[in-house]
Amino acid sequence: MSAVDEEIVREYFEQNGFLVRQVRKYRVQSRKKTSDEEIDLLVYNPTYVKSGRKPDFFVFPSELPHIHRAMVAVKAWHTGKLNPATIRNSPDILRFLEEQVQKEAHRLFAVETLEQDPDDEMLKILVTPGLPTQEPYRSQSVSLLQDRGVDGIISFRSMLLDLLDRVEINRNYGKSDTLQVMRILKNYDLLTDSQMDLFPGKEAPASRRR
Repeated sequence: MSAVDEEIVREYFEQNGFLVRQVRKYRVQSRKKTSDEEIDLLVYNPTYVKSGRKPDFFVFPSELPHIHRAMVAVKAWHTGKLNPATIRNSPDILRFLEEQVQKEAHRLFAVETLEQDPDDEMLKILVTPGLPTQEPYRSQSVSLLQDRGVDGIISFRSMLLDLLDRVEINRNYGKSDTLQVMRILKNYDLLTDSQMDLFPGKEAPASRRR
């Protein structure tokens, strides 16, 4: 996983009002990860208001207000989907769900400083390129993930579309390479807001029709 992948996820949560902690700054190679190294990001929503329900399994931006705190695992291979065979045959994908990893996440989160509420659990969210679109593979993938303890998934497409909508071309995002690159691409009509998809009859800029 490259630093760019985690940076996209970090920007996504920060732009939606979350506080984000990146547990480590190095990559683990040639050995098995320790418990703390299985944790990519910890996120906390300071404006959370208890709503009586968890976010939906497919965590789109509209579901983020229902998240108080979560451990986020980023699995960023961008050339395929997370299908049932991959879930069954690649145990590393879900290693962040192991008990020791959960204990380490709670320790890092300093949960004793948070309001104690038995219903306020730390959610376990998986960031992936996406799930299959065809049935029964999509439903099977969801069932496998839920059975193993995943509380929700976020696709890179969903995050990128949300970030793209938020980026304004008249602002200089000098503190974020990710947002600055998006701003430059939008400025030269190489990217457009996701809302453009709602108007199929609208012509694309000349630079994109070539």
